[in-house]
Amino acid sequence: MNADRLKKAELLSSAGAGVLGAGIALLLRQFLEPYAVAILVVGLLMHGWGMYAKRSLENETELRARWQVVAYWGCWVALLALVAYIILRWLYV
Repeated sequence: MNADRLKKAELLSSAGAGVLGAGIALLLRQFLEPYAVAILVVGLLMHGWGMYAKRSLENETELRARWQVVAYWGCWVALLALVAYIILRWLYV
C-alpha cells in the first residue's frame, strides 16, 4: 500500500467530514447558534489533540512528503487564528 496515497485519502476524508459538519451546522443554525462558541472550542480541542496524538504515534524517523508537513503546520496556524478570533470576539462584543 502506498503510504502517501493513504495519507492523502485520510486528509480528504477529514476535510470532507469538516465540510459535512459545516453543512449540517448551516441547516441547523437557528438551533445551534447559542452554542456556537462552545462547539468551536470543543471541536478545536478535539482536532488539535487528535493531530498531536496521531503525529506522536507515527514514527518520527518516517520521511514525510512536503504536503504532509505543510498540512500539519498549516492546520496549527489555522487553529491558532481561530483561537485568536474567539478571544478577540469575546473581548470586543
